[in-house]
Amino acid sequence: MDKTRNTRKIRHRSQAYYHVMMLPGMIFLLIFSYAPMVGVIMSFQEYVPAKGILGSEWVGLKHFKYLLSLPDIWLITRNTLVISLGKIILRTVIAVMFAILLNEIKHKFLKKSVQTVVYLPHFISWVIMAFIVVNFFSLDGTVNAIFSSLGLEKMNFLGSNKLFQPLLIGTDVWKEFGYSSIIYLAAITAVDPGLHEAAALDGAGWWQRVWHVTLPGMVPIILLNSAMAISGILSAGFDQVYNLYSPLVYETGDILDTYVYRVGLISRRYSFGTAVGLLKSVVGIILLVSANKLAGKFAHRKIF
Repeated sequence: MDKTRNTRKIRHRSQAYYHVMMLPGMIFLLIFSYAPMVGVIMSFQEYVPAKGILGSEWVGLKHFKYLLSLPDIWLITRNTLVISLGKIILRTVIAVMFAILLNEIKHKFLKKSVQTVVYLPHFISWVIMAFIVVNFFSLDGTVNAIFSSLGLEKMNFLGSNKLFQPLLIGTDVWKEFGYSSIIYLAAITAVDPGLHEAAALDGAGWWQRVWHVTLPGMVPIILLNSAMAISGILSAGFDQVYNLYSPLVYETGDILDTYVYRVGLISRRYSFGTAVGLLKSVVGIILLVSANKLAGKFAHRKIF
């Protein structure tokens, strides 16, 4: 019995260092993530900054009822879902394909060079990236200059409701697919090489080995990543959209996050903006729990 207690004490002492290392991160999380959650009370009030949270009038579900009665909210929700789903699906497909092709490069220097070039856009903020995108896709940008030189008509990518959503999805995938491929590359390296050797001995070509060996080995990770992405489906990328959109493309480019920003901060309707954000968060939690169950059922790996 004493031996068991001593073992537990030793284990707890060894783990104490890890808890101390985690402490700054936990404090940061409490201050900047949990403490501001007190502000959700504003969504049930007619918040007036001069009166504060304690002095503002309590109105219950008034803002939520008004929100659900707005015709624009369904259009904005649709935009959010279309943009977010497009990013998730296309980014996953391209990241998986890129990881498979990158794994076939045997020259280490070339492989590392390609990885560096493709991963780099992930670390560039959308403030800078938006400037690059505008230079490329504006009416006087590089892409339209190429179109003009080929005798083709210019396209207003940043001002057309038909082209703006594909532009958002395409540029986001270009920026993130390289970084997203890291985990898929790790999943490929975890596949038993003996399976590839056995398939090759049976006469399987490269594509057949990819289809019947590599992809099945990646399926659990693909499903797990997709489940995690679904939980954030109502966050279609505020930084990107805010830096690229304009009133010309509100019809297809306005998403929930930008709507909350305009209504809550620009128009100073703090309570209504908080109500929109809270409803979005509740839906996100429901999707996260559902995604966790789906990941456990199909991938046999839960998120938490």
